[in-house]
Amino acid sequence: MDKSVEFLEFIVKNLVDHPGDVKVVRTVDEMGVLLSLSVNPEDMGKVIGREGNTAKAIRMLLRVIGLKNNARINLKILEPEGAAPRASRSVDEAMEDIKKEIA
Repeated sequence: MDKSVEFLEFIVKNLVDHPGDVKVVRTVDEMGVLLSLSVNPEDMGKVIGREGNTAKAIRMLLRVIGLKNNARINLKILEPEGAAPRASRSVDEAMEDIKKEIA
């Protein structure tokens, strides 16, 4: 298993209440490495954190691992199936804002 996947699983499993539901899928394309993370719907708030701070921190750590291995690593947090629609904005929209801040 790739070290970035192992690292992400380790971090997230220690944050959430349902570690058995944590799944990471790694894909590689011309943009770099994409890690797609899915967690139990009850754990989404813990992974994203207040104002997205936890997600930002995880992304920053993944960036450091990527720099060490000469790869660009991006994290996509997948919205759980059956989640209630959000009144303000989707997780993907919030994550795009975070990507802009980090870049």
